[in-house]
Amino acid sequence: MANLEVPKELKKEAKAHDMYLHPIDKDTYELFFGPQHMATENFSIILKMDGNRVEKAIVNPGFLHRGFEKLAEQRPYFTNIALLLRICVPESDVPENIYSMAVDEIVGWEVPERAQWIRTVVLEMARMSAWMFWIMGFGNEIGLYTAGQWAAAYRERFMRLFEELTGGRVYHIYTVPGGVRRDIPGDKWLRQLRDTVEYIKGKMKDFDEILFDNYITFERTEGVGVMDKRFALKHAVTGPNLRAVGVPYDVRKDDPYLLYPELEFEVPVLKEGDSLARILVRRYEMEQDLYILEQLLDMGPPSGPYMVKDARLKALPRFKPPKGDAYAHVESTKGDFGAYVVSDGTHKPYRVHVRGPSQSHGVTVLEELLKGARLADVPVILKTLDNCPPDIDR
Repeated sequence: MANLEVPKELKKEAKAHDMYLHPIDKDTYELFFGPQHMATENFSIILKMDGNRVEKAIVNPGFLHRGFEKLAEQRPYFTNIALLLRICVPESDVPENIYSMAVDEIVGWEVPERAQWIRTVVLEMARMSAWMFWIMGFGNEIGLYTAGQWAAAYRERFMRLFEELTGGRVYHIYTVPGGVRRDIPGDKWLRQLRDTVEYIKGKMKDFDEILFDNYITFERTEGVGVMDKRFALKHAVTGPNLRAVGVPYDVRKDDPYLLYPELEFEVPVLKEGDSLARILVRRYEMEQDLYILEQLLDMGPPSGPYMVKDARLKALPRFKPPKGDAYAHVESTKGDFGAYVVSDGTHKPYRVHVRGPSQSHGVTVLEELLKGARLADVPVILKTLDNCPPDIDR
């Protein structure tokens, strides 16, 4: 075997990188936070600590499957649904929808009204399920375990509805280009969804008492992890994190899609920009999502097909859209989530790129907000930013 010599330039770069991560300083120490810590999920942060204070934070992602976008370019269009939804597991219906909406635009399909109604319902159900998942994590991080256990039980109600509708509890593979994979089960399912919405509405006061109005929550979050409007806009912050600094941007209002133009709802906004503001914005958004689901149920599913009628669909899996490109985005609980798809006229996409909010929230923003924070504040700041690790590793 040949004796390969490492170039001097690479040696210097490696040494500089090692000094950046492992600085020699007798007054500081290095602490690895995650990926075994519940707050980080499949994610890690390298903390340079000075006593109990964070002097420097370096995010250390890469513990999940990566290369989703390039893999999507090697698979047929409809096969990609089962792949891309893994980019954000707690809200897997979002990647399904943004990809399908982009393909719809390339092909020029007008998705049937019934399919649009179902897609809107599914996205709002996904938001409520994701809110419960977030409460599970945040409640546990600040020691309010009862709130997390309640949220897990309430999320189960939505997961059962998803299972009956799609056949899956977490990964649904339900929204596809042209519509949805199958119709709603029937009136019984609609009644169960309405009962679930009413049940969760009745439990919001309990969440207020045990979590959102709890003095422990205020003590742990007020004035912690503060960012201002200028910082948020500079670092491409979106979603509840952006609305917590006073910017009333919501894709459902500012670039409406599906049935959102026909729905009435408010966009909660606060100005403090700290962890408490981010928590309370999410609290208010839960109420709005329940209100949206109520309106959709009152509206009822329109009659008609749930999938477009197109002879090209008979050619699956070698379905070939025309040449073109399109970008579609939706408002997820994490923020503005979008997909850019390029077609070269073959049965596989030429390019698939996902614009997820966690690339900014979970890397640049997190590193900045952790500077000067106490060690106990690290999971609080992380959870109130609500990043999705697979989105970073995609």
